Amino acid sequence: MIILTMGNELRGDDGLGPCIAQKLSPLIGDSPSTVVIDGGAVPENFTGAIRKEKPSHILIIDAVDMGELPGHIRIIKTEEIANYNISTHAMPLSFLIKYMQSDMDVEVVILGLQPGKMEIGSKISKEVKKSIDNIINFFKSNYLVN
Repeated sequence: MIILTMGNELRGDDGLGPCIAQKLSPLIGDSPSTVVIDGGAVPENFTGAIRKEKPSHILIIDAVDMGELPGHIRIIKTEEIANYNISTHAMPLSFLIKYMQSDMDVEVVILGLQPGKMEIGSKISKEVKKSIDNIINFFKSNYLVN
């Protein structure tokens, strides 16, 4: 499995993806079954690395405007992407997913977190930090062997 995080650390809550990657990477370590990739603001630059791993599943974690309170977490089906605002990346997320699935037999799941502030220079909000901690704790409790 690939965990692909996305986001811009300079834009407040949009930096949740890189923050999660930084926290998950040392927990997962050299696991042969799971790889964490911090795609940052240009996740399309990592499609080669993803192909090289030949994953059966890709979990994309990103800030998604769902019209909810900051920190809200939701699994988003790939066919629902058009219903949400995911606009901070150079390439639309739907194009990236179609591109990856065009030559890989891979299941893609999106874990969206509702951002609050995304202004340049702002910090990650306390609500989103709490959700980040919940995600990390979920992985610790359910998937990671210490």
